[in-house]
Amino acid sequence: MKHPRPLFLALALAGGTCGFAAEPADFADAFAQGKFSVNARLRYEGVEQTSLLDAEAVTLRTRLGFAPAAFHGWKFFLEGENITAADGDSYSQSGINPGGAGRAVVADPEITEINQAFIAFAPGKTGITVGRQRLVLDNARFVGDVGWRQNMQTYDAVVLQDKSLDQTTLTYAYLDRINRVFGDHHPQGYWKSSSHLFNASYVGLPAGTLTGYVYLLDFRKPAYAANSCATYGASLVGATPVLSDLKFAYRAEAATQSDYGSSTLNYTASYYALEAGLTAKPGSFTLGHEVLGSDHNVGFKTPLATLHAFNGWADLFLATPAAGLRDTYAKATAALPADLALTAFYHWYKTDATGVDLGTEFNAMLVRKFGKYFTGTVKYAEFRRDSLTVADVKKVWVQVEFAY
Repeated sequence: MKHPRPLFLALALAGGTCGFAAEPADFADAFAQGKFSVNARLRYEGVEQTSLLDAEAVTLRTRLGFAPAAFHGWKFFLEGENITAADGDSYSQSGINPGGAGRAVVADPEITEINQAFIAFAPGKTGITVGRQRLVLDNARFVGDVGWRQNMQTYDAVVLQDKSLDQTTLTYAYLDRINRVFGDHHPQGYWKSSSHLFNASYVGLPAGTLTGYVYLLDFRKPAYAANSCATYGASLVGATPVLSDLKFAYRAEAATQSDYGSSTLNYTASYYALEAGLTAKPGSFTLGHEVLGSDHNVGFKTPLATLHAFNGWADLFLATPAAGLRDTYAKATAALPADLALTAFYHWYKTDATGVDLGTEFNAMLVRKFGKYFTGTVKYAEFRRDSLTVADVKKVWVQVEFAY
């Protein structure tokens, strides 16, 4: 068992602001006016999965960051991270701990690392950020930070963003390295990359926000080169009033994808997603249908996505099946008494190319804030299979998070 470094945790608990005054006179003054950020997340995750021993992970994720005050458009940020487990062998840390062999995976390895370290310069409506950073585009379906996992996904990247055009945001990113949730001790803990991302979003349409994107992903090593792909797509997201306190909300998205760069595959697959529902202050109800297609026995790929947010919290479909995936789902949210927020999903899954029933899944989550800094979460996922190609899975999470 690894223990959190005492100095790291002591600094985290002691972190605060130095206070903000006038515009810094120089870089030294900017550091003097800097701000510490602290995040601590204690989580229990239990997993029952067909053909594997049960897993129980009690983990503590601690982050300490520091950002000097902005100075003539310059910004800096440095953030360290430590993840420790009460018993690191009570679950499989994605195969890197021999003591967890045979147990279900909880992808929260014990690590200490630099989570973010970047320099940003934005003197006006155009900015550039260089270094290790979070990157989330649109709803994170194709590019995200995997924020649910204790070790989020970050990018060693150069990101340019421009807002010079009215109601338009243009983003370009060059990705040199993908720092994945498994940590550097895992064979695929990071991916070497020569990838280019282009994203343009316009919010001026009466119908909603129109976004177009081109994601050219090229991963340089044979162990993960098959994830290299070129994706071209567009989405429209909006809402229109039905009554004074009720809106009809919708999302439509379509994309096409083919092999690219270092990939040795040969395929062209399609993607589309449709969502529609009613939303009001007490809650919402949404119906959705998402299809990740298949070609030449290769499923549509989303290797940089915040995958946990899509296709069920049981995480059975982090990689699209070779025959593709159809996910039909219903989602409900509700504001409950005692300041509780409820989110629930029900999913029906089939393969796309062959129409085989894979199973159904129920998800539910309760969240409550306690004061300004604490948030409690209880979450549940249960997948029931209709095909022996997948496993029955139950997962439960209980966590409390402090953010300052």
